[in-house]
Parts: sequence; C-alpha cells; structure tokens
Amino acid sequence: MLRRLAVTSMLMLGSLPAFADEASYRFSPVNQWDINKTAAYWNPIIQYVSDKSGVKLQLKIGRTSADTTSYVLAQEVEFVFTNHLFSPERETLGWKVFGRRNAPPLHGQIAVPADSPITRIDELKGQEVAFAGPEAFIGYKVPSAHLQSKGVDIKAVFGGNQNAAIAQMFAGKAKAVGSNSMLIEGYTARENKKFRVLWTSEPYHDLALMAAGKVPEKDLKAVASAFLSMHKDPRGQEILHKASQEVGLSSDAYFIPASSSDYVSYRKFYQSAPAGLR
Repeated sequence: MLRRLAVTSMLMLGSLPAFADEASYRFSPVNQWDINKTAAYWNPIIQYVSDKSGVKLQLKIGRTSADTTSYVLAQEVEFVFTNHLFSPERETLGWKVFGRRNAPPLHGQIAVPADSPITRIDELKGQEVAFAGPEAFIGYKVPSAHLQSKGVDIKAVFGGNQNAAIAQMFAGKAKAVGSNSMLIEGYTARENKKFRVLWTSEPYHDLALMAAGKVPEKDLKAVASAFLSMHKDPRGQEILHKASQEVGLSSDAYFIPASSSDYVSYRKFYQSAPAGLR
C-alpha cells in the first residue's frame, strides 16, 4: 500500500566486505528531501559506513517523513537520523544519540516568495501554509506553535517532504511555507529561488544519529566510529562532498559526536507546546 511504500536500498558496489558476524540493520533518515534526493544523499554514506564498520546498513525510507517515522515507532529499524524522538513519550523508547552533522544551528522559519505582497505573519491568517508533514519538528511544530501563540489560524497543507512543500508554495498552492533554515538555504542554492523570511525561531541542533537500545554495543561502536571519522578519510571526505552537493548542503558537512544533552532545547519546546503539537 502506498502509505507504507518503502524505498529499500542495499548497494552492491564492487565486492561486498566481510561483515562482522553477518550483522545487518535498517537505517531510516527523516525525509528532508524527496525520495530520490534523500537516497542520493544517504546511499553512498551508508555504503561507506557499512564497508568501514563491517556492520551492514540498509536504507529504509517511506514515501513521506511521517511514513519513515512510523517505521521507527514500530521498531522496524535500528539506526536513524531524526529529531522526532525527543518528546517525553518517545524518549521512553530507549534510543541513544551518538552523533549529529556539524551543521550550523537550525532555525524554524516561516517564509514566502521574495516577490510576495505578504510581509507580516498576521497576514497569513486563514491562508494555506505548506509544511513537510506533521512529524517535522523544526519545519512544522516550531512554526505552528509560534503561529498559535500569535493567534494566527492557518490552513496547513502537507507536501510529504520539504522540497514538495516549498514547490507547492512557489506553484501558488500555498501562500507561505514552514521549514528549517538549512533546507531553505539549500533550496535557494539548488533551485535559484528567492525567499522572504517572515519569522525565525531560536536555534536547535541539527538532527541526531541514533541507535535503538537493542543494538549490541560492539555494533553501535563500530557504526559510530565509521560515521564520526568519515571526514578524516580521503575517500569518506570525497563521498561527503558529493552527497552534500547533491542536496545543496555545505561541502564540509560531516558527522561529529553528540549526546542526549545536545537536545535540551527540543525537550524545552515540549514543556510548553500546544497539546496538538506534542
């Protein structure tokens, strides 16, 4: 069924390495871009990590970011790149943070096309605003909480991923878009589209690399080491450069160590978020 459509990729580039104890796990990154771009970014990265760690990773993404998160909540995957797991309820699931990208802080933003007549948030009242999906933390929950705090009732339109949401706005199907600053900057670089940002939130760290509690410690350490040392290896650095160029990220974006304490601002949001956004 379409809602549960998954794109699963096990790359066969050259001969496969000898994987330690035949360990094999599913890796589900949030759909920050459409399926093709998400796969183009992550496939070479997880192939490298598999080769280096001896722990085979298999990409598993859904048609939308909400679908991908549903696999995570159903415990169908063992490694993730997400910021959808920091609510009080989901923190009980036992996911462990071990890394993140070295990206600048992310900000939730509400933006319109640069030539839009809309210049203030209150002008969006009653208008359609496009978002990636209801699971998007920085791109949906944070902007929506701000709109609600200002009494600006909008009609939310979900594109399934951030590219689609932005494209809907530029096609005239929505007056504005909710997103995060990195994805708006990336879209500008790739598509040469100009935005007017109406509102910007406080900063949040980029999404977290996380492992399920059931992953054996030796496999977690091997995978974490491969991700976190990737930029120090010429081959890994080249893969990161090419993957970043594919989606409009900074060419020096790589993975650095992180822990649960880096995501305090996410937990703080949930302490005062409207009930429908928790």
